[in-house]
Amino acid sequence: MDFLSPTTVAEALELKAARPSAVPIAGGTDVMVEINFGHRRPDALLDLNRIAELHGYSTVDGRIRIGACMPYSRIITELGTSVPGLAMASRTVGSPQIRNRGSVGGNLGAASPAGDSHPALLATDASVEIASIRGVRMVPANDFYVGVKRNVLKPDELITAVHVPPATGPQQFSKVGTRNAMVIAVCAFAIALHPEQKRVGTGIGSAAPTPLRSYEAEEFLNTELPWGSSEALYDSMLRRFGELVAQAASPIDDVRGTASYRRHALAVMARRTLSWAWSEYRRSEQCA
Repeated sequence: MDFLSPTTVAEALELKAARPSAVPIAGGTDVMVEINFGHRRPDALLDLNRIAELHGYSTVDGRIRIGACMPYSRIITELGTSVPGLAMASRTVGSPQIRNRGSVGGNLGAASPAGDSHPALLATDASVEIASIRGVRMVPANDFYVGVKRNVLKPDELITAVHVPPATGPQQFSKVGTRNAMVIAVCAFAIALHPEQKRVGTGIGSAAPTPLRSYEAEEFLNTELPWGSSEALYDSMLRRFGELVAQAASPIDDVRGTASYRRHALAVMARRTLSWAWSEYRRSEQCA
């Protein structure tokens, strides 16, 4: 197995073009597990750890550009107020050691339906920055996942960053598992309020072949929420929202949970996260 260690993005893209089968590795929290268990034996690893650009963040066109290798721990401590939903999801990832090594770029590359960052990326209308020697393209998170552990990356492409709009309203994330962290999600849900647009974003994880949004649930809230008001939400609205979120999922039975349990859990998480987000919104200056 060859070990390729570029120091710049340009060099990494040249190596990836020359060796399309080379597997990118940074934190190694997914790749090394697969190698150690014999599930994967690549002919080359493309080490991205020495590329400083991939480990930082900046503001580009009003969005937070998060480098593909920036660890979850830094998203939590440095971007918690800018992208609170993603920071909440990051707190549930593995152990402190995993959060110090793992990254959103790695989560996207693995494209597991259970990846913790996916629901928050969907709810906030994030975009994935993908690069090759042919150039850079931006793919909305909603179009990035194409199947179980499959994404839109071409063999010569690398994920270089994710672009997330800074929060303009409350965001929440909830995950069901045997513990809050260090566990693969049985199912997960994220919600983001966008008061300036009078709309809501959602994200569902570990309850379908790919992470997905619940468009019907979003449309329901877009027309029913009393934007600009400090009034509480009716229980009937919360329950209907939960029902629509659960209906959007297509879960399976597996060792972590049954399909029926996942639908039930999603409905509960949807109601709770909406209630929490709306309570925060009611206390904000955005309410008349």
